[in-house]
Amino acid sequence: MYKFILAVFLICCGQQLFAQNSKPAFSNLDVFELEYASSPRLAPDGSKVLYSRNSMDIMKDGSNSSLWIVDLDGSNHEKLTALEGSEYGAAWSPTGDRIAFVSGTENGSEIFIYWTGSMRLAKISNLPGSPSGLHWSPDGNNIAFSMFVPEKPVVMVRPPAKPAGAEWADVPRVTTRVKHEADGSGYMKPGFRHVFVIPADGGTARQISDGNYHHSSDMDWSKDSKKVFVRANRSDNWEYEYRNSEIYAIDVEDGSVQQLTDREGPDMNPVVSPDGTRIAYLGYDDKVQTYQITNLYIMNVDGSGKQQVDIRLDRSISNIQWSAKGDGLYYQYDDKGNGKIGFSPLSGGNQKIVDNVGGTVLGRPYGGGDFSVSSKNEIVFTYGTPMAPADLVGLTKGGKSTKRLTDLNSDILGRRTLGQVEEIWYKSSVDGRDIQGWIVKPPFYEEGKKYPLLVENHGGPIANYGDRFSAEMQLFAAGGYVVFYPNPRGSTSYGEEFGNLLYHDYPGDDYHDVMDGVDAVIKTGMIADGELYVTGGSAGGLMTAWIVGNNDRFKAAAVVKPVMNWISKTLVADNYFGYYDSRLPGLPWEETETYWEYSPISKVGNIKTPTMVMVGMADLRTPPSEAKQLYHALKVRKIETALVEIPGSYHNISRRPSQLITKVDHILAWFAKYRD
Repeated sequence: MYKFILAVFLICCGQQLFAQNSKPAFSNLDVFELEYASSPRLAPDGSKVLYSRNSMDIMKDGSNSSLWIVDLDGSNHEKLTALEGSEYGAAWSPTGDRIAFVSGTENGSEIFIYWTGSMRLAKISNLPGSPSGLHWSPDGNNIAFSMFVPEKPVVMVRPPAKPAGAEWADVPRVTTRVKHEADGSGYMKPGFRHVFVIPADGGTARQISDGNYHHSSDMDWSKDSKKVFVRANRSDNWEYEYRNSEIYAIDVEDGSVQQLTDREGPDMNPVVSPDGTRIAYLGYDDKVQTYQITNLYIMNVDGSGKQQVDIRLDRSISNIQWSAKGDGLYYQYDDKGNGKIGFSPLSGGNQKIVDNVGGTVLGRPYGGGDFSVSSKNEIVFTYGTPMAPADLVGLTKGGKSTKRLTDLNSDILGRRTLGQVEEIWYKSSVDGRDIQGWIVKPPFYEEGKKYPLLVENHGGPIANYGDRFSAEMQLFAAGGYVVFYPNPRGSTSYGEEFGNLLYHDYPGDDYHDVMDGVDAVIKTGMIADGELYVTGGSAGGLMTAWIVGNNDRFKAAAVVKPVMNWISKTLVADNYFGYYDSRLPGLPWEETETYWEYSPISKVGNIKTPTMVMVGMADLRTPPSEAKQLYHALKVRKIETALVEIPGSYHNISRRPSQLITKVDHILAWFAKYRD
């Protein structure tokens, strides 16, 4: 009896010791503890890195961005200023003696200058709007930026005079614009974005662009500091040429404008070469299709000598930066769900420099990230993995040495057990194509044990998931699920042909790619019989609704911010003008049968799966009316359902930390009702 009691005592002590020493799973409140690095900017001499350190505020339920600086060897890591509140858009002066950035004040966002020698700080602007895209002139005397300039609203009638003290309803809001609202910000006030220049030592900001056209913050200076090259669309038909843009040169002194590019399609991201003789830029010839690869071009600063740099890479590139000698360009691209930095000499060809660029999206495992190149060709980039959001990594000595500069999440993730992420490839039953996906195992996964499967479909569909950290995937896995997230046809990072397979056929065979992935995961032996659950948001919500409208294999579904009806979606979304022809053929009233055929609502009579529907109440991209069509149809049919409306949320339901948490918690709670 004594031995039995002793054995039990030792077992209990051992279990208690294990519980004390083991790391708990990632949980919902841990979302507020996450941080990530973004927007690294190397000093011109390559000695220091300036970056944005992004954190969550549990009291204000939002994110905050502050500027930090660190030596390239990882030492002297410190906050740049003592300012509180968000700081962003930082840019080094050409000699590295000053840093310009934007920060909020009680009167709005303003431009600040930090002197690196004296460590003094001053506000140099007094602006009526928020500046963006700060760019120093090469002589260091001026800073160019873009800012919204309001116009008077349209007034159709003048109301009669009301009696003194009378309280009448607000006057109507009238618009005549093609694009008049934007998800994430709501109604767009009348006006245009213009280019401004302000003296770097403070003074009056002067508008140098003109006309009723939008000018982006996508700009650069001429070597002599006399012109600003900017992306814009100054066509008289610009509202309807929404995919088109050109590169213009604006004279800083007299505001004269010279158009440098001219074709059907976007020309963007002008970057002047170190010697000032050429401009590198991105773009493509618009073929009016679902997905088009962005290519690299160069031209002389006067617009002559245009030529494509054939990097021989069937991937879209972004964020181009010249090498120090001007003999080639660095850029970012995604390949098979992983962020890369590449380099191409002007003669063409792609040289991969690094992998795992990203980690700047916390909710779901989308791409992102940024990098910076110094005058010595040293590189700093945001490094992300499935186990942590972005940190800074430096690449020095000609790419032969790497140095991790930050470790922002070891204090929280180092004390948590995360679900392990594994890559999976399988064949499409449609045409034998190789399809990629990822599996996230539960944090305390036991070999040989059977788990329920949760399928998570990505949005877009012109986007990609990858081997990146995702708070949502980790929370799903911590709920006891094997999580599967695939990149079916239509996803980016596999080439233009693969991404364009959904042209005039969406949803199409991407449905079979997802279901083939489900079967491939089941064949691993990890999944409990019949324990299948499915969710997804936006295009992933559309796919989830399409799945349960085409089969009864899933015990429950959560359809988040879906497209349910292409006819209504195409005519009520904030970007309604961008769907016809490029997504489905023709206009809704011309191709009614086709639009209906590809609408998940046409399959609602087949649905037997208990289906929760979720949407942000301020969503303008897939408006609540889309989600309600599914909910109301299921209620009429007496199918188990629930409508979850997120107050104040635009399309990005996970924009605020508490909303990310409640999104996941509601999905898990719905699925828990139907688990064995």
